[in-house]
Amino acid sequence: MSTLVLENITKRFGEQMILDKLDLQVNDGEFVSLLGPSGSGKSTIFHLIGGLYQADQGMIRLDNETINGKKGSISYMPQTPSLFPWRTVLENVILNVELYQKPDKQKALEMLERAGLKDYANAYPHELSGGMRQRVAFVRSLLSPQSFICLDEPFSSLDEFTRLEMQKWLLSIWEQERPSVLFVTHNIEEAIFLSDRILVLGSKPANVIKEFSIDFERPRNEKLTLSTAFLETKKEIYQTLRGVLDV
Repeated sequence: MSTLVLENITKRFGEQMILDKLDLQVNDGEFVSLLGPSGSGKSTIFHLIGGLYQADQGMIRLDNETINGKKGSISYMPQTPSLFPWRTVLENVILNVELYQKPDKQKALEMLERAGLKDYANAYPHELSGGMRQRVAFVRSLLSPQSFICLDEPFSSLDEFTRLEMQKWLLSIWEQERPSVLFVTHNIEEAIFLSDRILVLGSKPANVIKEFSIDFERPRNEKLTLSTAFLETKKEIYQTLRGVLDV
């Protein structure tokens, strides 16, 4: 497990400032979501953490090690599953491990069983549904040697029913492994249901304008989404985001 700290992060593209002295932290074993308007810099933050971009100013530390511009420090799951069509499910989930060490196929098979994919270990991506492909991608992230996971709107392309099922499945797996997670979403309900904390970003140049602690007990189930406390939290976050958009 890992603790991620971003301190005083500034990033420009040409004359446009995207992030201005951004500070955020994800603690060991914590699930934190980023919410913000489109174009607020959420993807830029992920690219900085992953070493694809270099910050103009500030420090990014993972377990007290500076990782500015360093690739391979985190496990990243994009919006689309990005599975190789010529590799089986099992071969896809061990792909990241292969880059660093000899993969433990038995452990991979056990993870696939927990994901309800045991019977599909030798299947190919085109034989799976969208939700199943997302589960494969998440198992691959969990099996990666990196202990910090960035999830970039992984359920945005799914229908509402499948999305809810995937959220519940993600929580059930996360509860057992408890990796540190930074999760990007545009869906307020999804952020509340999954997270320990929610960070709301302002418009460009972005910074964290408000933090919400989500104290609902775990494990969580879908009945929570109909509770008065859940709906009040959703309303408060919505009003905060609406204020950003009205600026």
